[in-house]
Amino acid sequence: MGALTPWRPFRELERWARDFPRFPRFFEEFEEGEEESAMPIESFVKDGNLVVRADVPGLDPKDIELSVLGNVLTIKGERKNEKEVKKENYFRREISYGSLERHMTLPSGVETDKVKASFKNGVIEVTIPMGKEAVAKKIPLEAEKAEKVAH
Repeated sequence: MGALTPWRPFRELERWARDFPRFPRFFEEFEEGEEESAMPIESFVKDGNLVVRADVPGLDPKDIELSVLGNVLTIKGERKNEKEVKKENYFRREISYGSLERHMTLPSGVETDKVKASFKNGVIEVTIPMGKEAVAKKIPLEAEKAEKVAH
């Protein structure tokens, strides 16, 4: 009976990448297609408003669409690929082109009829007033005293 050896998943992936020479190019070719991609967002409460910021570098405000349907905020945009540079002239290409879309479920109680949005330096900022029922309520935490244990 043969000896048991531990499975090392990363070692297996490295071996697979060495044995498959087109491995890195496979992903590069996949990313060049017109595909939907998520944009990074952050959301927080400030001065009684829900603030949502989305990074959309390189997009023109006219290529961005914002909408609210029910309790879902949708941000859509498109980064157009300018075909000036031929594929064989690239050294590296990490920027993706095509559709960007992000959906965010809004908390109940926000006043979606009073949404405001602005665009500055590649960042969309959406501000939505929060109703009184949507504001978080602080809950006091009661801690029990620990009993001393004699050693």
